[in-house]
Amino acid sequence: MEHNNSELLQYIAPGKTVHLIGIGGVSMRSLGPVLTGMGVKVTGSDRDASKSTKELEEQGIKIIIGHYAENVIGADCVIRTSAVHDDNPEIISAHRLGIPVFERAQAWGVIMKSYQNAICVSGTHGKTTVTSMITHIMMEADKDPTVMIGGYLPLIQSCHRVGKGDTIILEACEYCDSFLSFYPSLSVILNIEEDHLDYFKDLADIQKSFRKFAQLASDRVLVNGDDPHCLQAVEGLTYTTFGFGGENTVHPDNLCPDWQHMDVVCDGQFYCHLDLKVMGKHNALNALASAAAAWMLGVPGEVAAKGLATFVGAHRRMQFKGKYNGADLYDDFAHHPDELRAVIDVVKTMGYKRFVLVFQPYTYTRTVSFFDDFVRELEKADHLVLPEICAARETDTLGISSRHLQEKIPGSVYFETLPEVTEYLCSIAREGDMILSSGCGDVYKAIDAMLE
Repeated sequence: MEHNNSELLQYIAPGKTVHLIGIGGVSMRSLGPVLTGMGVKVTGSDRDASKSTKELEEQGIKIIIGHYAENVIGADCVIRTSAVHDDNPEIISAHRLGIPVFERAQAWGVIMKSYQNAICVSGTHGKTTVTSMITHIMMEADKDPTVMIGGYLPLIQSCHRVGKGDTIILEACEYCDSFLSFYPSLSVILNIEEDHLDYFKDLADIQKSFRKFAQLASDRVLVNGDDPHCLQAVEGLTYTTFGFGGENTVHPDNLCPDWQHMDVVCDGQFYCHLDLKVMGKHNALNALASAAAAWMLGVPGEVAAKGLATFVGAHRRMQFKGKYNGADLYDDFAHHPDELRAVIDVVKTMGYKRFVLVFQPYTYTRTVSFFDDFVRELEKADHLVLPEICAARETDTLGISSRHLQEKIPGSVYFETLPEVTEYLCSIAREGDMILSSGCGDVYKAIDAMLE
């Protein structure tokens, strides 16, 4: 049985000991240092050792590799990632010992209650980029923010930051309704599409969840006014819109065809001029959302512009990794058809002779749910390489494989393992190629192995 946020509040306090299960995960690894900074003693466990667990150990956090019943002994409470289920030995032990168990999202919710400005960035796509962009702006504004990002941000040399200011910025994920445990003062909704259909019934169900998230905002709601799914979700609520359309409260003027230069108009008044270092229509929209959030928080336009001018991208977002045999190697997190479309649109403007896409589908349910959409986007590559599906939290009960995509796309190739992918890419790489690995699993390792 899970406990509510008010119960957790008594355990996030100086002198208490909190044990984090799955501490090496994206939003768990940042939770450890944040709790430590609040005077809480933190221990943690994870299935495998990683760069993240090593970094946490270097910060003085005790890490146990492997899940054992005795790991929770001495803890006042346990916090787990959503990937850890009730059959985990540590969860079973905690229940037996009477140690309360909470979800990761509940912990972030309790933490953000102590901040005057809690900026929560939600949406099916773009959360990491917009959270990173807003972080750049708030750092430029000397807000000394606390930050939790779903990817590495060079500016803070981490995926998290513990600040001393009154502002916290973090991603708000809809999966399993995690973001409904948050206490935002500014809720940002970037877009709403069908996703996570292993949890949600359909688009309408997803929209209901986002509506509840919008209603949590104690102060303001910022919504993509170009997205009809967003507008349907917040119908009847009070909100501010951003988007390319001139009817939006925040919109661009004098937008250049390359999507990198624009004036930002807020409520009919010039706010700032943006010169972006990131490419693509989707990043122009991300920058608009970030500038709109800054405007709503009272940040001067010139500060917002300067902060965004220093943003060169987040980890695994069209990240240039290096060269192999004359080919440029890139990596991106895109794992949804809409994200693939945005990335491929950018690649097509970059002038390469050949675009080699290495796409690793993420989870069996997503692959089945969006199969035809994936085929439509993947066939845009000049050459497609398909590793096997990354199972993540699932087991294959649907009889689906990357081989089924390969059978639908002429000229594509399939490999069961990443080492086979690496060997193949090394054999075909040539001058004038862009080789892009894409997916939120471990497909990036194929590119990294080429560079090694």
